[in-house]
Amino acid sequence: MTSTNLPGASISDIEVFAADLDLQQAAAIYREYGCLVVRSLMNAYIDAMYNDIMRSVDIAINQLDQAEKAPDGWRTPNGSLFIPAPEGYERDKQVYVVGIDYYTSGAFLQAALDATALDIVEAILGPNIELFGQGQSLVKEPVGGFPKILHQDSAYFEHKYEGPVAILNYVVDTDVQRGALHVVPGSHRIGQLQHIDTFTHLGLDEDEWPWEAAIPVEGQAGDAIFFHVRTVHGSKPNFSDKPRQVFINRYRRPDDYVTIRGFTVANRAEAEKRAQEARKTNEQRGLMVRGFRT
Repeated sequence: MTSTNLPGASISDIEVFAADLDLQQAAAIYREYGCLVVRSLMNAYIDAMYNDIMRSVDIAINQLDQAEKAPDGWRTPNGSLFIPAPEGYERDKQVYVVGIDYYTSGAFLQAALDATALDIVEAILGPNIELFGQGQSLVKEPVGGFPKILHQDSAYFEHKYEGPVAILNYVVDTDVQRGALHVVPGSHRIGQLQHIDTFTHLGLDEDEWPWEAAIPVEGQAGDAIFFHVRTVHGSKPNFSDKPRQVFINRYRRPDDYVTIRGFTVANRAEAEKRAQEARKTNEQRGLMVRGFRT
């Protein structure tokens, strides 16, 4: 199946407002479209998250002379990942993933524990919820900051069951010019798609999944975008003169686990051969944020 087989949807079909939230309506939108926009959900954490993210970016840039080559770019001592910068940029490397997580930022952990966010996740996944991962922050540097081709997160971490619910949160007001997230509503229903190697790791063939298949989610700082692990999404370059910062929290059922990991076609293919060997006990458990682990 390609993007042409999916029903259309608009922003008004997938958005709700934190101040007037109906949990069952929000969960129903997520189940129908594989994505949900909750306006102003993370307002309380934005100032602190902005400061912590940019502090981490400044540290990473100052550590570039100590960066070590990695299969997916260059990593600085604080854990930030850099990839090649567009031609003509002031540096030959641009930050991609920022070295900040729940262990370094109190604001990040507080945002992950937000009661309303967890209420929505519980309405989707059920009463028992664990964190998947340690939080993730992505920064698109200005004047052409990297695009992220349309893709499914399940290409990177396919799960045994439902998989994680991700919440991508805007730290700054974000329009298409600044690299807004694009989503393809309903694409979570079509299963795992074949990905190819792209400039920023795995992505979908642009002939089958052009940007026109997705809708941009423009928003203000504090707006949150929930999406299924198989929902097709991505973002275009940042053509503005300011960085675009986001942070992501992911949640899953405590019995769920990764069966296939990869960030290139080759290493994902190798992981697929060992998928049947995957077990919950083979990976680190996430912190329980709702309910109880049996």
